[in-house]
Amino acid sequence: MIQLKNAQQIQALKDAGKITGEALLAARDALRVGMTTYELDKVVHDYIVKAGATPSFLGYGGFPASACISINDEVIHGIPDRKHVIQDGDIVKVDVGAYYKGYHGDSARTIPVGKVSEEAMRLIKATRESFYAGLAAVKDGNRIGDIGAAVDAVVCKYGFSTVRKYVGHGVGRDLHEAPDVPNYGTPGRGPRLCHGMVIAIEPMVNVGTYEVYELPNGWTVKTRDHSLSSHYENTIALTENGVINLTLIEEDF
Repeated sequence: MIQLKNAQQIQALKDAGKITGEALLAARDALRVGMTTYELDKVVHDYIVKAGATPSFLGYGGFPASACISINDEVIHGIPDRKHVIQDGDIVKVDVGAYYKGYHGDSARTIPVGKVSEEAMRLIKATRESFYAGLAAVKDGNRIGDIGAAVDAVVCKYGFSTVRKYVGHGVGRDLHEAPDVPNYGTPGRGPRLCHGMVIAIEPMVNVGTYEVYELPNGWTVKTRDHSLSSHYENTIALTENGVINLTLIEEDF
């Protein structure tokens, strides 16, 4: 069942979203060649805790870290560790959630490190652009399929592919709520969008095939053909006064 939120709840979600977005910004500013994904995760953890919140991902379904950190052909759910050293030319996906006063924020960015390839930068650009195309489709009376169709149209324009196995979702008191928000779809199909809906739109875009697989650790997802993958996510709310990007930070990236 889709849980519609009132103005007070949306404000609480915005507070959680602000911490989430700022934790991502802290990760971006700390990211450097030679650091481990464990060290980057600690930056995220410490920022969230200092802000008075709790990392949403830590312990969620047994996940052992505060951020999902996925590099190059890793799509999502990368587990930070002390052995994985970030290299010049990597693209690093950092996915963060913060739980604050009963509500969650959820957001992700793909961060280029050092001198990355033109293809990688084009992929990051396409993924960000596809998110904003999906965001533009969030209107009262539209449907979930309109969001996915808008996202996928941008991805296809760039010649990339949209991951289909994993999707966006509702956000609220639970980190993952109804409805599912696929990054592909048919306009005019799916649940109708209405005031009070809070969802995470999160395109996951691959250079090659959209097919992916999960590593034996039960979390990390990689592209089937080992091509690069990019991820961009914000939590948004549809209100009577329009759409609010709950996790957007002033210095977006």
